[in-house]
Amino acid sequence: MSEQATASTTIRPQTSLLRRDVRFLGNILGEVLVHQGGRELLDIVEKIREMSKALRAEFVPELYEEFKSTISRLSPEVRHQVIRAFAIYFQLVNIAEQNHRIRRKRDYERSAGESVQPGSIEDAVQTLKHKNISIDDVKSIINSISLELVMTAHPTEATRRAVLDIHKRIAEGVMELDNPTLTYREREKLREKLLNEVLILWQTDELRDRKPTVIDEVRNGLYYFDQTLFDVLPNVYEELERCLNKYYPDEKWHVPDYLRFGSWIGGDRDGNPSVTADITWETLNMHRQLAIHKYRQRLKELMGLLSFSTNIVEVSNELIQSIRRDREHIEIKGADIWRNATEPYRIKICFMLEKLANTRNDALKGTPMRYNSAEELKEDLLIIDRSLRHHFADYVADTHLRKLIRQVELFGFHLLTLDIRQHSKEHENAMTEILAKMHIVDDYSALSEDEKIELLHKLLNDPRPLTSSYLDYSEATRECLDVYQTVYRAQQEFGTECITSYLISMTQGASDLLEVMVFAKEVGLFRKEKDGTVRCTLQAVPLFETIDDLHAAPGIMTRLFELPIYRQAVAARGDLQEIMLGYSDSNKDGGVVTANWELRVALNEITNAAKQYDVKLKFFHGRGGALGRGGMPLNRSILAQPPHTIGGGIKITEQGEVLSSRYSMQDIAYRSLEQATWALITAARLAKFPLRRPEEEAGWETITKRISDTALEKYQDLIFRDPDFMTFFKESTPLSEVGELNIGSRPSKRKNSDRFEDLRAIPWVFAWTQSRYLLPAWYAAGTGIRAYLDEDPEGMEKLRTMYAKFPFFRSLIDNLQMALAKADLLIAREYASMIKDSAIRDRIFGQIEAEYKLTSDLILQITGQDNILDNVPVIKDSIQLRNPYVDPLSYLQVRLLSELRELRMKDEDDPELLREVLLTINGIAAGMRNTG
Repeated sequence: MSEQATASTTIRPQTSLLRRDVRFLGNILGEVLVHQGGRELLDIVEKIREMSKALRAEFVPELYEEFKSTISRLSPEVRHQVIRAFAIYFQLVNIAEQNHRIRRKRDYERSAGESVQPGSIEDAVQTLKHKNISIDDVKSIINSISLELVMTAHPTEATRRAVLDIHKRIAEGVMELDNPTLTYREREKLREKLLNEVLILWQTDELRDRKPTVIDEVRNGLYYFDQTLFDVLPNVYEELERCLNKYYPDEKWHVPDYLRFGSWIGGDRDGNPSVTADITWETLNMHRQLAIHKYRQRLKELMGLLSFSTNIVEVSNELIQSIRRDREHIEIKGADIWRNATEPYRIKICFMLEKLANTRNDALKGTPMRYNSAEELKEDLLIIDRSLRHHFADYVADTHLRKLIRQVELFGFHLLTLDIRQHSKEHENAMTEILAKMHIVDDYSALSEDEKIELLHKLLNDPRPLTSSYLDYSEATRECLDVYQTVYRAQQEFGTECITSYLISMTQGASDLLEVMVFAKEVGLFRKEKDGTVRCTLQAVPLFETIDDLHAAPGIMTRLFELPIYRQAVAARGDLQEIMLGYSDSNKDGGVVTANWELRVALNEITNAAKQYDVKLKFFHGRGGALGRGGMPLNRSILAQPPHTIGGGIKITEQGEVLSSRYSMQDIAYRSLEQATWALITAARLAKFPLRRPEEEAGWETITKRISDTALEKYQDLIFRDPDFMTFFKESTPLSEVGELNIGSRPSKRKNSDRFEDLRAIPWVFAWTQSRYLLPAWYAAGTGIRAYLDEDPEGMEKLRTMYAKFPFFRSLIDNLQMALAKADLLIAREYASMIKDSAIRDRIFGQIEAEYKLTSDLILQITGQDNILDNVPVIKDSIQLRNPYVDPLSYLQVRLLSELRELRMKDEDDPELLREVLLTINGIAAGMRNTG
């Protein structure tokens, strides 16, 4: 790409450094193109880019036809290179934008002086102080906040790990460009280094040659702990404690563990037969290995730092005694022992390193030769900490020990909590087989819900086992039982925090949770003692996904809380019940407006139901990365919840491209987690001290419900009731080809079926994003709003007030704006040209086009803006900058899909043609910054 590649009249002055970086990387890519494909390759790429850019500035039909003709005339060899040129350009733009986020934060901190950055931790704590909130109330707020971010292996990251590693090296090099002390020669060398990295990127295959295994996915998730999160997470805690001490100095603050990470990777077996009990066990071992590796790294660093000599200082007697005890039990090889007897800290750390190494040795379990729990490691660190303070080395203790102690508190030996997930039908099938073999009931699955509940309740109260090692079970039932055995064994080996939640997909009744509890009873994860006490170390967690499931959820939870044995199990878990809400299937089922509304209603109604039984709720929000799956910045996703529903804590899924965009670089990871902390504290404050009158919000909710009801009917008229819709969807999007990308270990469908109901939400959203419709993220909103306005003459003023004062509605409207800005129906029309039946194409595309215009017009009236996204100029600029470069990939994709499908209709195939299609999918994903 040439220097002109980034010129745009819409770019704002504050983005000049971003423009510099994009231009710099674009020029380097241009050199690589010439080096690899000759001047002719660069010229054709430039010609296509210039025409695309001109069309964006002013649509001229003749130029449009010339543009498409130029693309269609490309030879396969040149076409392949052109696709890669545009795709790699987006990768470089994404790197530059990530770096610019870091630069903007640092620039703010440099120029702000004493002022506090909005959305920072200090902003949240300062607000508490300025509002005269007492220390007791602040303590209550800090003790009430809880956020667990859960990594999933949902296949939405289209970029290979090898490519992400190159991206990281390029990002580090580009950041160095800001170093004002670089000499001319150093700057030249840096440019040579970046040219080399872009060349490596060009010569690295973007596509995986096979689907990743589950263990590959586990490694990918652990990468973020190794590279950023292990260090960033304690830094966030340190900043919160610093701010609390600054504004509330009368209290000595030690913030509880409110911010943690969890994972589904290696535990999520819903629809993925590759996730077995053995894989789950291997995953847990990998977690522990990384935790121990990181602790050993930090201890070795400490050994280099803690050179204090007893010739100069007096260490604590407690430290000396602990070294004596270690000598009695631990033998260290000669080369590894610290020889200088006057440096006790280094001697102590030698023993600690040996004990950590022995922690993986099962033969030493229970002996003082290894750490049998993370608490034992923490106690040794506290001994060192107290000794340092004994000889007034407080600064060293605060700087080096405190962070490591916090890491042990956060990560233990399990590193992160692993969730188990399985489909409810699998449990029912296993229960049916087991009960039939025990002659308890011939066909459990045929029982009514009431009969199932009565039977399961009785079995939970009965101490006798249901299963026997002498009976033969089907493979599926044996695997189901093995999972619970693995969880029990894991809790004994890694601590009870390694696995605490068992999620049940497609929960449709109270029996779905009781089945899991009966299985847990079989292995000792749930038991009722002789005195009636209930012990429970694994909680059954319902996942309510569809609109119907959300409606049923309050009644299901009420039924469960009414059962004495279930209520006792919840009491054993601290009177806390976790409940997961699915954003993907609810959106696929009811559309964006109704899904968001029904999720809010469910949150409120389930919370009210639980309150009657004195149960606190931890809601687990299953948000995806894309707008059509509930995706939004972390802080906004927290503030979008009704404040009174977060008292028991929040869990949120983090997956695919979200992981790499938020957590691949330390500064961005820190800022994301800092903003999340700000949002948690803000939400907890609003829950304790509400700003709005309940009756005012109730009126806004009535209006939203009216909009939702109409939007649902409009959405389902197209998706479910139009007999030609699936034909339109499959033929005008790359749905089937997306399934050929090797980006995840699990299948794209729950069953081998072409039914809409069996299509997973990720490929549903992925396909609409690729074809530039983004339909799941905005469709039917305009009709819902228009119907309300037709009923209420003062409706527009009310909607404007809601946008200004009602966070839920504002979030909904702003997400619609983002979707409408990313969608492009001119390009979508090209995809629609692949539909064979012109009557189907014209009719359905006409509906979509009319709805797009209606929704855009009404949103501008509500917000008072002249153009979509005027309220977020940085994002608006980014989308406008990207569009001229995404467009050629879209036109190329349509051309390639048409050719490939024509071949396949004749039962022929072309691997190179498919490869080009997949390259365009990767490129558009990078350009749109979204997959599924």
